[in-house]
Amino acid sequence: MGVALGTIVGEVTVQPPDPARPPGIRISDADRERAAQRLHEALAEGRITVQELEERLSAVYAAKYEVDLIPPLIDLPGGQIAVLPTSVPVAAANAEPVVLKAGMSTIKRTGAWSVPAKLRVQTGMGSVVLDFVEADNPHPVVEVELDLGAGSAKLIVPDEATANIDGVVAAMGSVKSRLPSAPRAGAPHFVVTGRASMGSVVVRKRFRWGG
Repeated sequence: MGVALGTIVGEVTVQPPDPARPPGIRISDADRERAAQRLHEALAEGRITVQELEERLSAVYAAKYEVDLIPPLIDLPGGQIAVLPTSVPVAAANAEPVVLKAGMSTIKRTGAWSVPAKLRVQTGMGSVVLDFVEADNPHPVVEVELDLGAGSAKLIVPDEATANIDGVVAAMGSVKSRLPSAPRAGAPHFVVTGRASMGSVVVRKRFRWGG
């Protein structure tokens, strides 16, 4: 069943839909799991309480249509990433992340390298450069989880790419991206999460000198 009409999910009122309009597109199990993942991230970030998590998860797992996923996510940064058009696939749900670790050294991936669906990058004081422009990337959605100490991370993506960085928590560091955050059909989408204690995170396109 969908969310009960007139109920409140985490202080967000679920309004009854217009009976004259169809409910929309049915969602998949992957859509529900993606929404649930965002809620767990919101709990870890201190945005919602355990009770609110339980209430919102009940709404997510009971959802049938895209519109049912809007109320439990509407007041969270990056909540829109869980409600994707059916033409925009999500990252492989069961894929194991490829882990890159560096203490004080540099992690660098450029040129023609194979991009996994999920990446986990861990550094202490080192720097990270991930250049996806010429890489072999068969995945519509690439998830990058960062665990940075005092180091920095730079993600260079293709011109048509989109990137959502709302899942990155910065203590004394900075997180910057000028790319559109909403995914687009046919364009690679990057979902960046994790933490940057004292470091910086930048997601950008490749600089082109002389136009």
